[in-house]
Amino acid sequence: MNDAEIVKQIDQLVAQEHHLEREHTANGLADEDRERLRSIEVQLDQCWDLLRQRRARRDAGQDAASAEVRAPEVVEHYQQ
Repeated sequence: MNDAEIVKQIDQLVAQEHHLEREHTANGLADEDRERLRSIEVQLDQCWDLLRQRRARRDAGQDAASAEVRAPEVVEHYQQ
């Protein structure tokens, strides 16, 4: 997956996230929708992480294609 494809995936996930949030602003989310939203958030974190890895590798003169999607357990426990 190249950078443009990752950004496209991010855009699609953000659109899904916003759709879920708009659909349930008055009534809140059902359990299934809450799980779907959480899944989207994790996928977004993974995409952003992959994009950052690719950019860092490129900046360091390394092959950006060698970056890999990290497990949810990894990207969800980053300290900010």
